[in-house]
Amino acid sequence: MKRIFLLLTTSTILMSFVSSDSNNFKSGEYLQYRIHYGILNAGFATLEVKNTTYEGKPHFHVVGKGSSSGAVRAFYKVDDVYESYIDQATNKPSKFVRNISEGGYTRDQIFTFDHDKKTVTINDRKEQKVTYKNFEGNIQDLLSAFYYLRNYDTDNLKTGDFINLNIFMTDDTYRFRLKILGRETMNTRFGKIKTIKIRPYVQSGRVFKESESVTMWVTDDKNHIPIQIRAQLTVGALKADLHDYRNTKYTLHFTK
Repeated sequence: MKRIFLLLTTSTILMSFVSSDSNNFKSGEYLQYRIHYGILNAGFATLEVKNTTYEGKPHFHVVGKGSSSGAVRAFYKVDDVYESYIDQATNKPSKFVRNISEGGYTRDQIFTFDHDKKTVTINDRKEQKVTYKNFEGNIQDLLSAFYYLRNYDTDNLKTGDFINLNIFMTDDTYRFRLKILGRETMNTRFGKIKTIKIRPYVQSGRVFKESESVTMWVTDDKNHIPIQIRAQLTVGALKADLHDYRNTKYTLHFTK
């Protein structure tokens, strides 16, 4: 179950859609997910948005946290923190922080984006070195992609449609592809809600069993909030469910 919460963060990032003139989220939004690994309660992951100023410009400061709990934590300790500073004028990331500890795997990195020069500065605080990478076109980081994509107008999306996005991860640019699988009404702890069912194509191998291992459901409204994520891993299965939410920009219409 290596990098469970990296999987959750990556998955949630991949499951919404791209830009309109206004944001479909606001400062103060809080989302919490309960993670199950097989039959075990594996822990929680949260996403929270706040207003801030970075380099003299208004930004959203998004913080994603994940931690293992209970029996899982006894043999696999996870404490992950991801942060993204998103320019409110462009919806592009200016800074991304990745500070994670998953079993014996640790990373402590700061990514600084220069969208005019098309460069990323990577400050690896663990290895005490700074490297530079070039990129082409528009790019998002692991967290900013989720919020950038949530602004997409999904009204005209139909089953079989694809969405593509470039995300900078670790030390390079990766092209993610999402497929619309249809629309379904999902049962949740809050009641029933209409959702869009999608599939991100992921890299099979170390974490995922195959490229079509992940399926997710996001609200079929302007919020585009993930309701549930299911993934077949190389060892076992993962499920994440929306457990708590606060201050969404639009009302979530759950029914009994």
